[in-house]
Amino acid sequence: MNIYQKEILLDQKPRVFHLITEEIKSAIPELKLIRTGILNVFICHTSASLTVNENADPDVRKDFETHFNSMVPENSADYLHTSEGPDDMTSHIKSSILGCSLNIPVTDGKLNKGIWQGIYLCEHRNSGGRRKLVLTLSETEKN
Repeated sequence: MNIYQKEILLDQKPRVFHLITEEIKSAIPELKLIRTGILNVFICHTSASLTVNENADPDVRKDFETHFNSMVPENSADYLHTSEGPDDMTSHIKSSILGCSLNIPVTDGKLNKGIWQGIYLCEHRNSGGRRKLVLTLSETEKN
């Protein structure tokens, strides 16, 4: 059984939901060596998150941003942790709701996801900076 691990640094992206499936696949060419396995994707930040969802219609990503901004509004008097700006605490809340890691099955050298599924980087900060991901690819069945 083999385990491969890579750290990648994504370019800074504006606040919104971004498809990053191809960036992840490009960063771990060992994927093609795995017959049966799991890819864990972990984001090393507390103000951005990861999810899997619709990869075809960009309006879905815009609607996600609109929904989360309504659900977790900025400038609330309820938040104490605002030292880095009005998007500070709200980014932590959104990140906790969506999560910091994904597990995606790997079958015959490919991510075994639905045809309309893509991996999203959910950037919750107005200026979040570059984001570090740890990709851990585990083989569960030897070729």
